[in-house]
Amino acid sequence: MKVDFGWPFRLFLLPCVIVCSGVYKNRYAGDQVFRISPSDDEEVCTLRNILGNMKVDLWRPNSVSLISHNATVDVHVKRGDTRPLHAALKRERIQYSVFITNLQQEIEKQRRRRSSRKRRSDGPYDYEVYHSLEEIQRWMLEMNTTQSDLLDMFSIGKSYEGRPLYVLQLGKRGRPQKKAVWIDCGVHAREWIGPAFCQWFVKEALNSYRYDPATRRLLNQLNFYIMPVFNVDGYHFSWTTDRFWRKTRSKNPKFHCRGVDANRNWKVKWCEEGASSHPCDDTYCGPHPESEPEVKAVAKFLRKHKKRVKAYISVHAYAQMLLYPYSYKYAAIPNFNCVESAAQNAVTALYSAYGVKYRYGPASTTLYVSSGSSIDWAYRNGIPYAFAFELRDTGYFGFLLPETLINPTCTETTRAVKAIASGLLKKCYTDTGAFPYIRTDSGHDDKRHTI
Repeated sequence: MKVDFGWPFRLFLLPCVIVCSGVYKNRYAGDQVFRISPSDDEEVCTLRNILGNMKVDLWRPNSVSLISHNATVDVHVKRGDTRPLHAALKRERIQYSVFITNLQQEIEKQRRRRSSRKRRSDGPYDYEVYHSLEEIQRWMLEMNTTQSDLLDMFSIGKSYEGRPLYVLQLGKRGRPQKKAVWIDCGVHAREWIGPAFCQWFVKEALNSYRYDPATRRLLNQLNFYIMPVFNVDGYHFSWTTDRFWRKTRSKNPKFHCRGVDANRNWKVKWCEEGASSHPCDDTYCGPHPESEPEVKAVAKFLRKHKKRVKAYISVHAYAQMLLYPYSYKYAAIPNFNCVESAAQNAVTALYSAYGVKYRYGPASTTLYVSSGSSIDWAYRNGIPYAFAFELRDTGYFGFLLPETLINPTCTETTRAVKAIASGLLKKCYTDTGAFPYIRTDSGHDDKRHTI
């Protein structure tokens, strides 16, 4: 299916004039990122009260209610609040460290590395830097033109602000009813490594098709639907105004706060545990399921093609995890054995590249409980393999993963995705009985995995 590249496309592909050339106008000068480690329930309660009474940007977990004593808390604190937070944590004797002492400086380092690379507009596309939305869309158009034997670009709708929602279909033409894999990146705007991966995966697949039998087999027998930037409005905003913006950019009639968490807006246990009903929260679920045109467009496309789409993969950051359903409850999915095996194969393939360890397991127990997530929705709508990657790192760089780590991160993740896709070419038989979880006193299962 070919898309009409009319005026909206030309409008958004104007020469890229990025406000961040002023490096966000010193917006983050003096800001710090704390890593806090509450040791027991009392400290958890105290920390929730401290952070709940401050205007902070939680990086991990993404809600005060999800803070627990068995996981560290990464929080971005504005410069005016750093001293009060230091004082409060010392007073309460809660263990912490500061691993980014000046956030503005870290952002400027990333910008300097980007500008120091020899980047010419007429030269080869550089897959080892982060790209703006305009650059990514230009790249998609170029690939659609030059790689038409294996690639097809089309639009599935428009964003809240009117930007086209582009998808690439990757695969050898011929079979109309091939099994398919959906991959989306950039659901949360500040997770820049996601769009970088989607582009890398397309590049690697096209380059290796001619000499690698395994890749050729995948593209001959499967179609990949790849959406490099799901949250186009939010991603653009993260480049021009707020580097750490997470949500979409829809307006709320009653609040000045904008945006909805696009991974809490799906029609599955919508707005229950792990999601917020307040429009100013980062995990805001929206006024109703599929309220966001981006979510609605992807859901409509997947519903239309659900008989062929056998795997759904959403790429996020950061934590170094591979997650699968359920997100909203502590229970095993019916085809647990098949999905667990696929996840194990994927993290083993990923580990084989550079020895990077990923945890894997159900999202609810491996990360935290959340409702209205895309992987739960995909699974509930008949897609048997639904995964969410949380890419590098585990917090040292957080959302500011250096461009020097794009290559290794994308290389290892490509191996993992290819392992999942290869598994679709085989039949996995399993019973549909419930998997017997062993519960801990906290109500969480204690089945944790590392490789």
